[in-house]
Amino acid sequence: MKNIYSLLSFALITLASFGQSKQSEKADNLFESYQYVDAIESYLKLVDKNEADAHVYKHLGDSYYNIFNIDEASKWYAKAIETQQDAETYYRYAQVLKSQGKYELAKDQMDTFSKMVPNDQRAKNHLQNPNYVSELADKSKLYDVEVAKINDSEQSDFGAILSNDDVLYFVSTRNKSTKEDKWTKSSYLDVYKSVRNADGTLSEPEPVKSLNTPYHDGPITLSADGKTMIFARDGHSEGAFKKLKSNQVKLAQQGLYKATLLDGKWDNIQALPFNSVDYSVSHPSLSSDGKTLYFASNMPGGLGDTDIWKVSVNGDSYGEPVNLGSKVNTSGKEGFPFISDNNILYFASSGRQGFGGFDIFKVDLNKGEDAINLGNAVNTKRDDFAFSINEQKEIAYFSSNRSGVDNIYIAVPICHVDIWASITDANSGSSISGANVVLKDSQQNVINDLNSDNNGEAQFNVLCKPDYYISVSKEGYDSMTIPVTGPKKDELTVKFSLNPINEMITETEVKLNNIYFEFNKSNITQQGAFELDKLVKIMNDYPEMNILVKSHTDTKGSAEYNLKLSEERAQSTVQYLISKGVDKDRLSAKGVGSSNPKIDCKSQCTDEEDAQNRRSEFLIIK
Repeated sequence: MKNIYSLLSFALITLASFGQSKQSEKADNLFESYQYVDAIESYLKLVDKNEADAHVYKHLGDSYYNIFNIDEASKWYAKAIETQQDAETYYRYAQVLKSQGKYELAKDQMDTFSKMVPNDQRAKNHLQNPNYVSELADKSKLYDVEVAKINDSEQSDFGAILSNDDVLYFVSTRNKSTKEDKWTKSSYLDVYKSVRNADGTLSEPEPVKSLNTPYHDGPITLSADGKTMIFARDGHSEGAFKKLKSNQVKLAQQGLYKATLLDGKWDNIQALPFNSVDYSVSHPSLSSDGKTLYFASNMPGGLGDTDIWKVSVNGDSYGEPVNLGSKVNTSGKEGFPFISDNNILYFASSGRQGFGGFDIFKVDLNKGEDAINLGNAVNTKRDDFAFSINEQKEIAYFSSNRSGVDNIYIAVPICHVDIWASITDANSGSSISGANVVLKDSQQNVINDLNSDNNGEAQFNVLCKPDYYISVSKEGYDSMTIPVTGPKKDELTVKFSLNPINEMITETEVKLNNIYFEFNKSNITQQGAFELDKLVKIMNDYPEMNILVKSHTDTKGSAEYNLKLSEERAQSTVQYLISKGVDKDRLSAKGVGSSNPKIDCKSQCTDEEDAQNRRSEFLIIK
């Protein structure tokens, strides 16, 4: 995560005046110029000489925090807060404790932070919901996650973007022959690409030589047609930097650049007009229509250390950057925006309630709702960031240091759908409340069992694609079952119009839907039981009613065979009714085979006509 922190730690860190001493001046100068590794070495020398104080401990904590050495950061923050510190130190200590999975201790530090700056939005969020971790853990799983097989086991790989023509771009420090970043003591970032094959496997990564320089290059974003790229680059490459005279350091910022794909090579590289030597702009994401560019920056006018901004794009012309405001940004760090085809913005944040340092969030920019955490399959107690999704191919990528080094992970969206059952009276059209609504899978296993609300509705949140059945029953009404086949929408309404049960009773019979039997069998099926339960209800409501069950077959088979089969089915039907408490003296059975077809089509019957002839009648004989 060292490279991530160098890319997210855009703002110069201002040293507090108290606690500084002649002894710490050299280390402080290194710290001010982002040379955290050298600063740590210098501060530790003061510790070894017993010349360290709270100032040194705090900046040791900050230095380790900025290169993501969580355990060491925690150690030195613990010593620093033995003396009163500024609020941000308590916040950072809480962050590293969360990254260690020490949520209760982190809560204590957030309590202190919130008392010191109660008007900070992070403090307000904490005070409103201090035990949020358990709630996040209960969120429905949104993705199946696996590690990508292109990662280098020792180097940083992150920021993966899949083009519509199956090229995966990402950035990596795996090129050990490049210069070393003296702030992090690791190789500079280069842009790499890999081809995604039809079976989902990825080819061996190769560097994109036309983009890479001796300094940091990437991460990148692509236009929908894959012919335009906007990418981040270290200002050293363009000679855009400031000289810090105090220690002869050339301090460069991240900037954004545009490239065009010409004859298979990225060329015509141009700096975007809002780059600056005073602040950084990085982590680009271009909307699918190419009209809006999102990015992360610490430019003036933001809410926190780094914010997410947007700018309008018209060819080679760009508008004024606009901050996305508090629906997205906090007083912490926000970065790695990604805008999806359907205008969902994904981003990483350390300023919102999450599982660890950086968590991934999403917000629907069409609705203006608050950002939500992606849950604990994607987010962990470590840093999780750089989420991107290719909607056409239904696959996402994100990055995480959960294994101890920045790696790329594959996230396959788990499709969920809200199914609404809407139940009304078939005659009046009025809503029916209190109806029993049962959701079953394709094997008729009960998944959920609810009652309709005052609006006659019941809601189920289920996975897309499997087949379901919804059965609705209500005293005084004919029950009803409707199949739901492989829903893939976000929301689906299934309408049930129930007939009052008395309308099933005529002067001569009780009308039920056909009782279906399996081929050459006479046992009662789930569907048959559902229909016969209606008759049980009617006979309980009318205790004087006696019923003759009359069973018919189609014309397939011999007359003798059909007569025998129909008698078996009629008897099975009667036995089922008796098993449900109906007095056997009120029931009789008769099989008539194929002798009385509803449709007299003889041997030329269609499948539909045969189905209508295979029927049971429930005749009222008293």
